[in-house]
Amino acid sequence: MHAADVMATNVITVTPDTSVKDLAAVLSRHGISGVPVVDAANALVGIVSEGDLLHRAETGTERRTERRRVRWLDSFAADRDLARDYVKSHANTVGDVMTRDVITVSETAALDDVANLLEINRIKRVPVVRDGNVVGIISRANLVRALAAMQNQPAATEADVDDRTIRQMLLAELRGQEWARVWDADVVVRGGVVHLWCSDDRSEEQRQALRVAAENTPGVRSVEMHILSAPMFPPI
Repeated sequence: MHAADVMATNVITVTPDTSVKDLAAVLSRHGISGVPVVDAANALVGIVSEGDLLHRAETGTERRTERRRVRWLDSFAADRDLARDYVKSHANTVGDVMTRDVITVSETAALDDVANLLEINRIKRVPVVRDGNVVGIISRANLVRALAAMQNQPAATEADVDDRTIRQMLLAELRGQEWARVWDADVVVRGGVVHLWCSDDRSEEQRQALRVAAENTPGVRSVEMHILSAPMFPPI
């Protein structure tokens, strides 16, 4: 699946000239936590979220400005941070509080790439752009809903897949995973039941991943893990 398959297209946006109070009203009215900022041509120029409104003079939540003892060489950085905090808490327009360096994706971006961007950058949403213009937005909630929708999709293959085919598909999946390191002899399929052998020095996470890979293979009825004492070598 790609970004275009799950993105929200009815994107609510604001402009740099939107007042901070109007922005707060937009977020509250629509029950959202952030919006893209666009110019008159719908070109993306920034993004603003509820986090940008967390410390405001109007609500008495602005950051404390007591200067800490800092080395002389650090004083310039400290002044810069204090000035930035002052702007965040006192500015009247979105253009002064928004984030200008916006992470974006295209409509053809794979969902795993989108998920990685959200996780690595610790952000909740990412605008989808085409030629610099906003055409959609993807939030963490969109990815969760895409996952929920998958339960209504028919399986790619019915349960009557023969054991040999199941084994081939599972081995092909595991060979593409760096963490797997599974010998062919460690995988046996009988009557749709996958038997996996692994050593007791494998982490619980690796064992769980092996089980999940097997359970997701079309035609598998169940999975049985067999733990052997390390070291374990493939039979000759």
